[in-house]
Parts: sequence; structure tokens; C-alpha cells
Amino acid sequence: MYDMKALYQAKSVADAVALRLAHPEAQIIAGGSDVLVQMREGKRAGAELISIQTLDEIRGVSLEEDGTLRIGSLTSFSHITRDPLIQRYVNVLGEAVDQVGGPQIRNIGTIGGNTCNGVTSADSASTLFAYDAVVELTGPHGVRRQPIREFYLRAGKVDLRDGEIQTAILIPRESYENTHGHYIKYAMRNAMDIATLGTSVNVRLSPDKKTVERARAAFGVAGPVPLRASHAEALAAGQPLSLELAEAFAQAVKEDINPRDSWRAARDFRLHIAVESAKRAFIQAAVLAGGAL
Repeated sequence: MYDMKALYQAKSVADAVALRLAHPEAQIIAGGSDVLVQMREGKRAGAELISIQTLDEIRGVSLEEDGTLRIGSLTSFSHITRDPLIQRYVNVLGEAVDQVGGPQIRNIGTIGGNTCNGVTSADSASTLFAYDAVVELTGPHGVRRQPIREFYLRAGKVDLRDGEIQTAILIPRESYENTHGHYIKYAMRNAMDIATLGTSVNVRLSPDKKTVERARAAFGVAGPVPLRASHAEALAAGQPLSLELAEAFAQAVKEDINPRDSWRAARDFRLHIAVESAKRAFIQAAVLAGGAL
């Protein structure tokens, strides 16, 4: 059923790094929801695999001393959705990954696998971009941390260097504190489908809930990699909260996104979806933050 050359089982993060150096062509496998399907289709015939599935040291959600939210790369989508820290601080991420595939995929699929694929349609990616997430990578030279916006190099390609594995996703306290978000996935079906467009917006309001202190918007499938709508973000900062601002914010996203034509949707349709979903997500995020529109 699976045509593989060899399967190596990593016993620790250090062992995984050593195995990657010894077998540079080998594919890391965690949940296997992508790799095993590709192998069954014959796309990775004769592949070498390095399994990191048993490395509990990079599984789970915790808070670091400075308030950074740490999500181990082997944390499953189901775990993220149910985790109390995620629900308290970044509930939108739990809502986003709860729209990945079906229950079986969410039980085995991991946040690390979802981001290391480098695909623009990953349901976790737009929310992680909107929250200025940082990717932790462990390799032969130690640990390095890289903003997720720099981790995605091009479609299907991320900045994983020789011997490295991704060990965590980090969300700084400044990015999530007093901030509320909403994610909208537009797809042909309500389940078991990849996004035609994904939109994640988060909003931080002033103490009196009348002014937008900060707004963030990020999109998947609006370009070759997930991207932020910086023009919309700049337009909303410091402005009184209103439906008119929500509309202007949504229109401004067209300055930054560049969706393509595909068999799933035409470029113009994706632009239309982006504007409408940005408006709806902005309004919902503002309401969750305590605002009234």
C-alpha cells in the first residue's frame, strides 16, 4: 500500500535533527494526513520517512514566563480547539483549525504539519499571520525563531534549513492581549474541503470600546502564500468604531491581496469574497471585543 524505502523513528528532538542530517532527502512525518495520502497516490514512491509522532516534548499548549503562548508543533487540531489557553486567549485559532477536513483528520493532523506544508490554503495560517506568530525551529546549530511571515518563502516552500525541524508556534502576548478575532472560511462544502478563501481578522478596542486601537487582517488563497492586508490595518488604526469603518476596512484589503483564477474560483470572485468576508469578520471581531456597531 505504501511504497517507502525506510522509516526512521525519532526518539527525541535531538535525534530527529540527527536523522535529518543523516538522511537529508527523508520526509518528516507527524500525523501523516498529507504524506501518507500522497504516498498512496504514488507521488512519494520510494520515500524515506522520519517519524516524530511520539515526541511528546513538542506537543501541547503552554504559557511562557513572558506570556508568550507556546503551541508545540505536534499539537493536533482537536487539541488546539479544546485547549483552555487557546479558548481564553486566541479562540479564533481554535475555531479556524476546527474547520480542517473532518474529525479524523483533526484528530491526527498537527499545527506543525499544516504550516510546514507551505500552502496558502492552510486554515491555521491566516490566523497565525494575523497574530504575528513566530515559528520555532530546532536544528544542528540550536534554536532559531522566525516570524511566520518570513517562514513562508513561496507556494509550497518554507524556510526549513538543513537538519531543522519545527518545534513550536509562538504567539507573543502583545499580539493576543485584549484582542478578539474571527475567521471565515469560504469553501464549496462545509466539511472535507480546502478553502477557496480564508479570512482572519482580529480587533483591539480602546477601554471605552469606541475606538479601534488596532486591527489585523490576513488571508489565505489570496496570493501564493498567506498574507496580511497592511493598508486596511493602517486605515483602521485609531479610528472610531462604526459600520462605515468596517466597510472602508474591507474595501482597503484589495490594495494588498492578489488572488488567482483557478478551477475553484475566478480571481474577481475571490476579490468579492475577500471584501465581504473582511467586513463580516471585522464586525464580528469588534462585537467580541465589546464594541457596538
